[in-house]
Amino acid sequence: MPVPAAFTPGSPCWIHLTSSDPEKAKAFYGALFGWQNETSGEEFGSSAAGYTVFTKDNLPIAGLTLNDRAGFADAWAVYLASEDAAATARAVTEAGGRLLVGPVRVGMQGTMAAFADPGGAVVCAWQPEIHQGFGLSAEAGAPCWFELLAADYEAAVAFYTRAFGWKTETMSDTDELRYTLNSPYGDSTAGILDAKASLPAGATSHWVVYLGVPDTDDAVRRAQELGGTAMRPAWDSPYGRLAQVADPTGAVFMLISV
Repeated sequence: MPVPAAFTPGSPCWIHLTSSDPEKAKAFYGALFGWQNETSGEEFGSSAAGYTVFTKDNLPIAGLTLNDRAGFADAWAVYLASEDAAATARAVTEAGGRLLVGPVRVGMQGTMAAFADPGGAVVCAWQPEIHQGFGLSAEAGAPCWFELLAADYEAAVAFYTRAFGWKTETMSDTDELRYTLNSPYGDSTAGILDAKASLPAGATSHWVVYLGVPDTDDAVRRAQELGGTAMRPAWDSPYGRLAQVADPTGAVFMLISV
């Protein structure tokens, strides 16, 4: 089982789902990925509905809380590792981002903050204490990749380099594909895609989470049987067979074969 080593500052270390129906989300992701779940109370800085941690093989995978904000769609969020959340908050604002939440200490688990980058994408920072982040990666039922669909590609690359210390590498710079990695290729865990041409007019940037499955086509069928939606049919890529789906309340994520 690929277990992440200590997370490099600025690298994705946690994912979190905000759902308007947490019980439906527990059933959907449990059946699709075999995730178990455990809900804690308000001591973890969540609402009265509690904070749920999804697990696989007794290791943490993702978080879940109630989306009780009118007008906000259910969505997955990406957390980037930080050695000092307060310093990260200062770096984010100096780089042109906006502080949305925190920094706030979450019990003895760690400290979090949430930001909007210059393109409008929400991204979070996590300074760990007891909770280090997800315990599995790059395997079925675990996070495998993290991607920013950028409405302003150059501004996004500059922001994450300055705010989160990314040591970027350009993977492709053609008219067909402009893509930057968060680290040199062999160590990369996330990327920025120039999505200006594919995003709807006026759309903001946003992060996408890739979750691993043994068989992408079968996972798409299973997701639909469980009440989800196939947003884009499965297709082959150099990195595995991919598909885009949404859970029963509309939170979008990617599937990738591993």
